[in-house]
Amino acid sequence: MRSSNVYDVTEWSAGNPHEDIGAVINGIIADIRRRQAVADLNDGGKPGAVIYIPPGDYRLKTQVVIDISFLRIAGSGHGFTSSSIRFNTPRDQLRQWHEIWPGGSRVIVDIAVQPGAAEGDGAAFLVKRAGNPRISSVEFADFCIDGLHFSGGSGDEAENSYRNGKTGIHVASANDSFRITGMGLVYLEHGVVSHHTDACAIESNFIAECGNCIELRGMGQASRIASNLIGAGYDGHSIYAENFGGLLVSGNNVFPRGRSSIALSGVVRSSITGNRLHSFYPGMLVFSGNCSENLVASNHFFRDREPWAPMTRYDNGLDDQFGLLHLNGDNNSVMANHISESIDTQYLKPANERPVIIRIVSGKGNYVANNHIVATTESSHASDAPNSECFATQVEAILATKNLTALEVIAVKIEPGASHNTVLDSGSDAQVLMDRSVNAFRGTPVPGQLAGNLTP
Repeated sequence: MRSSNVYDVTEWSAGNPHEDIGAVINGIIADIRRRQAVADLNDGGKPGAVIYIPPGDYRLKTQVVIDISFLRIAGSGHGFTSSSIRFNTPRDQLRQWHEIWPGGSRVIVDIAVQPGAAEGDGAAFLVKRAGNPRISSVEFADFCIDGLHFSGGSGDEAENSYRNGKTGIHVASANDSFRITGMGLVYLEHGVVSHHTDACAIESNFIAECGNCIELRGMGQASRIASNLIGAGYDGHSIYAENFGGLLVSGNNVFPRGRSSIALSGVVRSSITGNRLHSFYPGMLVFSGNCSENLVASNHFFRDREPWAPMTRYDNGLDDQFGLLHLNGDNNSVMANHISESIDTQYLKPANERPVIIRIVSGKGNYVANNHIVATTESSHASDAPNSECFATQVEAILATKNLTALEVIAVKIEPGASHNTVLDSGSDAQVLMDRSVNAFRGTPVPGQLAGNLTP
């Protein structure tokens, strides 16, 4: 017998989900609230419900407002495909493409966002509830949220602006045990924003070509961001968290072009492990606001230059003295990471200065050990590949390991005022800059050199 707590948006009696799925889902939530009105009925009473979105295109003109716990909204396919490649491909070529738009269970955000509107006003799904207990166990799974167009500019620049005022999922209230899994989010200024988050799992999603991808704001604890494919715009963060404890960031593949790969502010006792991070700019990992007692281990960092012609004019505004890893805080451990930088020296800023890899701006008790830093340079050439060849252009750039020569870098730089930090085997004597009277140092051995820089 079919459960009365399972809904299909295409079978709901009021409204047309293809014209406005938001109004349909709000009607379903109202029905759930009406039928599950008693908080304590035979040791239960409010089991929640599942709302199913079959594969198809569904416009969302009315914001979905969720104020009930134990709700799962699920589809049958995240449907992601690159909108950035499409909008940078000449129209005559698009006529030969097999498909043009994202697919799967696709929600098209068609909300008119007014200038100066609050961030939550442009959200497709707004989760908001006052009172106790916190709203709990809301799940989003296996469907696509598509912002359709960016609009922060004029002409062709608009679609590369990463701005449209739209958000996929905005959780405005304190929340517990949310899950966001298997989703595809594309062309949104903000993918997922969650405030006051506890025990949330954001995993196995494809969140890319968004201005910002994942933002944990306010404060929170004990959550996991894992196994996602993520890529923000040059003015936003791929992963951002603030005032958080016990955050796990693991196994993510973070694409280039974000202002940062991971940016944390006031985050403590958390772990960043086993991620693959790729960036076109400095500031891949940023700790601000006295981040302390965090573990950064066994990650692969790779920084090179944007090779795809339509996007080479953009950057995040930071120069190479900022550091690939830019750290403020105490007692953090940065260990056993592989860090590669491969860039033509003509693109370094400022010119004739060694780029900084790991920079400790402030703090004490930080432990930097056994990081393998590979810095190389080669002559780069402007790509003459057509705009549609983004994939081939980027893969060729990543695979380019021949004809490389060593690039002189500052492997670790500890700013004056930071003290009682330890740097072990993360750069040679000449590659590490710090006050060694107040910090501890052991250099990486250099082949052909004995201790004290003596040769046999």
